[in-house]
Amino acid sequence: MTALRRRLSALITAIAVILTAFAAPASAANLLTNPGFEAGSLSGWSCSGGTVVTSPVRTGSYALAATASGMEIGKCTQTVSVVPNTTYTVSAWVRGNPVYLGITGGPSTWTNAPSYTQLSLTFTSSASQTSAQLYLHGWYGAGTYNADDIVLDGPGGGNPGAPGTPGNPSIGAITNTSIALSWSASSGTVTGYRVYEGSTVRATVTGTSTTITGLATCSSHSYTVAAYNSAGESAKTTQVSATTTGCVSTGLPKHALIGYLHTSFANGSGYIRMADVPDTWDVINLAFGEPTSVTSGDIRFRQCPAAECAGVESEADFIAAIRAKQAKGKKVLISIGGQNGQVQLTTAGARDAFVNSVSAIIDKYGLDGLDIDFEGHSLYLNAGDTDFRNPTTPVIVNLISALRTLKSRYGAKFVLTMAPETFFVQVGYQFYGGAGGGDNRTGSYLPVIHAMRDALTVLHVQDYNSGPVMGLDNQYHTMGGADFHIAMTDMIKAGFPVAGTGHTFPGLREDQIAFGLPAAVSAGNGYTAPAQVHTALNCLARNQSCGGYTLRGGASPAIRGLMTWSINWDRYYNWEFQNSHEPFLNALP
Repeated sequence: MTALRRRLSALITAIAVILTAFAAPASAANLLTNPGFEAGSLSGWSCSGGTVVTSPVRTGSYALAATASGMEIGKCTQTVSVVPNTTYTVSAWVRGNPVYLGITGGPSTWTNAPSYTQLSLTFTSSASQTSAQLYLHGWYGAGTYNADDIVLDGPGGGNPGAPGTPGNPSIGAITNTSIALSWSASSGTVTGYRVYEGSTVRATVTGTSTTITGLATCSSHSYTVAAYNSAGESAKTTQVSATTTGCVSTGLPKHALIGYLHTSFANGSGYIRMADVPDTWDVINLAFGEPTSVTSGDIRFRQCPAAECAGVESEADFIAAIRAKQAKGKKVLISIGGQNGQVQLTTAGARDAFVNSVSAIIDKYGLDGLDIDFEGHSLYLNAGDTDFRNPTTPVIVNLISALRTLKSRYGAKFVLTMAPETFFVQVGYQFYGGAGGGDNRTGSYLPVIHAMRDALTVLHVQDYNSGPVMGLDNQYHTMGGADFHIAMTDMIKAGFPVAGTGHTFPGLREDQIAFGLPAAVSAGNGYTAPAQVHTALNCLARNQSCGGYTLRGGASPAIRGLMTWSINWDRYYNWEFQNSHEPFLNALP
């Protein structure tokens, strides 16, 4: 009996081991490379202001130390392959003031901890997602933070037996309501191809071409293609963009020179009479209309008093000069806001006052349209307002309503331009105000731009007075050279995921895009020498001289042009801006 008991005991133990193995599936692997920095380096990571240290560490011999100083946030990222429609867990042990952990385009969390504390979150990949980027960062000027033992847990991407990536698509025939696409065949066994716009499947075909129909007139679209079979789906191709035909012309030249004219105030650059503005300027923005109070919505415009601006013309001469410019095909707009003109349309009453007062200015001077130059704290997002397609914050909702009313009132030829700072647009790739954490103004222009995209004539983001901004290459870009203008403008053309929201901002038509820069060193931080501006334009318009940067949105031969602050500063510096750039713009394709 003793021997039998021993044999039965051994058999039961073996069965238990087998049952345990089947009952408890193996845990998913940490997909990160060098997750605890035990390589003694940043191998596998891309960091701005980061290094590996031996103290303080949580486990092992090394940890990350990254410094957020000035306009740097000390961001470190790593991208891994993931499986679509799959939930992943993310965690990191961190210490600092504060430290953020998140997934680009997905959820994030943060803490303010003097000693190592664990942050954790989960995210679910979308139906077409094959990669995810984990990030850690501090906050502007908050100093050094540490991180150790970082985990991104779940099944790795890649589907054995799935077909290879198809050839990049090309654009065929375009009509008012359709765009034709074609691509070369994928390698391997292919069941068919899916054409994506963002994460949405727009067509499923067995061949290597299709036509997307039912599109809006004069609307921009970006597509990728993936092959699939029973084993899974390939990686997606590079994105290609196109715009349907039927756009209404507002009378601007293909490539325009746009400038602000100091008409209501004086500064060191001197006053210029409207009649003395050279005809090289295609769009003249009158700076500025300002509110009677921050929340009144009541916008007023006056010419600069003679006591401040020597040589200011009479109102009659000013209006006559505007008519003369318009007779030559130039557009004259009223610009609302500026550095000192805070406009918060917090109520329906303020919205209506805005519409009525701006209309009165346009009618009095016979202007061609409106430029929105809201800065400072004019726009922001309330907590929880995370869908730029359906905003809920009153200052955003009321501005959109007001602009739609003005566009409807003045018709298709009404010129609408916007001049946001990078903080309110491109920074939305990393931080979106309504998603919580940090500054609630980040990305707050995006819902306005998106809502007005069919009515928007030109978006000329201010590529100046800006800190470093992360581009679509997930690298930081700084002012003053071609690189900054290329990366920032490409984001507007290609579109980008909006941080922490799960939504993607679609790119604009190329004819709606310009970029802004100071006319001279005294006009603002970020002055760029003419040769560097021309390098940027060659890259953006011709896909040449890009300096190693790959355009995600493709070449934009119809890019609208350049904006500057300001015409006055350009004259003060002997017209360097107009003399350098107007001939170059005219020579673009």
